[in-house]
Amino acid sequence: MPLHLEVITPERPVYEDDVDMVVAPASEGYVGILPHHAPFFTTLGPGEFKVKKGGVEEVLAVFGGFMDVRADRVVVLTDAAEHAEEIDAGRAQEARAKAQQALAAGPLSAADEQRARAALQRALIRLRVTEGRRRRR
Repeated sequence: MPLHLEVITPERPVYEDDVDMVVAPASEGYVGILPHHAPFFTTLGPGEFKVKKGGVEEVLAVFGGFMDVRADRVVVLTDAAEHAEEIDAGRAQEARAKAQQALAAGPLSAADEQRARAALQRALIRLRVTEGRRRRR
């Protein structure tokens, strides 16, 4: 029995297919989900979301959300998810540099520091996903 996966953002469904395995950045660390998994519900942190099907691995960048796991179905609701091929690596590198400059520039308000750290984390995840795509080719 395959595992049916749906990854949904407010804007669009990002992924829907039957898969062999899912590896997700859950709140307590990465978790692997196979068909017939025990049901559970968890929050997702930002990170690499891996989908394995027929010996091929596809990676999405996800930025938080929720994951509902059933024996034969996984539903992910997230604010944002991107396929590796949708990510502009140059833009992600610019975002990383801008966030690093903001953090290094000196004292920031707590809100500005939090925004800069979140932007840096998003950029690093995007770069990790695009780098992994290059390695798999």
